[in-house]
Amino acid sequence: MKKRIIAIGGGEIRERTTLKIDEKIAALAKEHAGDRRANALFIPTASHDFMPYYNSFHKIYTGVFDVKTDVALTVYREPDAEKLKEKFLKADMIYVGGGDTVFMMEHWKRTGLLALIEDAYRRGVLLAGLSAGAICWFSDIYTDSLKTEDGTQYAMFKGLNWIKGIISPHYGQRMLDFDKIVCYNYSCAYGIEDNAALCIEDGVIVGSLSSGGKAYRIVNTDGVLEKHAIEGESEF
Repeated sequence: MKKRIIAIGGGEIRERTTLKIDEKIAALAKEHAGDRRANALFIPTASHDFMPYYNSFHKIYTGVFDVKTDVALTVYREPDAEKLKEKFLKADMIYVGGGDTVFMMEHWKRTGLLALIEDAYRRGVLLAGLSAGAICWFSDIYTDSLKTEDGTQYAMFKGLNWIKGIISPHYGQRMLDFDKIVCYNYSCAYGIEDNAALCIEDGVIVGSLSSGGKAYRIVNTDGVLEKHAIEGESEF
C-alpha cells in the first residue's frame, strides 16, 4: 500500500488560491473510495479547532468536489474515543490545517491523535496539509511557533521525522532568513511557496503540484546555495 503525503506550503483555501492542488487531493480521495462517495477528515488542531477554518474546507471539498467532510475536534474537549476512531476508519483522505505547528505535534502525542493519523497513513489513506500540516512530517522544520516577549519568531524545531529533510513553508515570504539558516547549518533543504505542494510517496519526494507557486530543493555547497524547482507530479 502506497503511503502518500501532499504538503502545501501555504495559501488561502477560503479564497480558493490552492484550488488546483485541492482538485488533485479530492481526486486521490475519490480514487481511494472507489464506488462509494469519498470521505475527507479535517484536523484543525494547529488553529486550536477554529471552526470557520473547517467551514471553508467543507465549502470547497463538498461544494466544489462533492467529497463528504468531517472534523476531528480534540483541543477544547475530550472526544469519544470510539467515535473518533470511526472517523479515521471512514476517511479516504486526512487534511491537516495550518497554525501552531509545535502545539499541534505536542497535542497529538499527548492525546493519542498521532497514533490514529499514523495508522491511517500506513493503511494508505492520503495525508494532505497546509503550512503546519505540510511541514510537521519532516525531521527539521522552520516555523513561527516560538513565542517570545517581543512576539512570535521563526525558528527551527524537530518535526515528526516521518520524512527526512529540512523544510520551510511560505518560502516566498521567509526565503532570506531560511536561506541564511541553510547556508550555515545544512547541506540540503526544501522550500515550499504558497499555492505549491510537494508530492511525497513512501517517504520520498517524487514531484510537486502548483496552483501558482513553486517548490524548491535548496543545495548548499560550501556556503553557495543552488535552488532547483521541483517539477511535475510524476505518477503520484
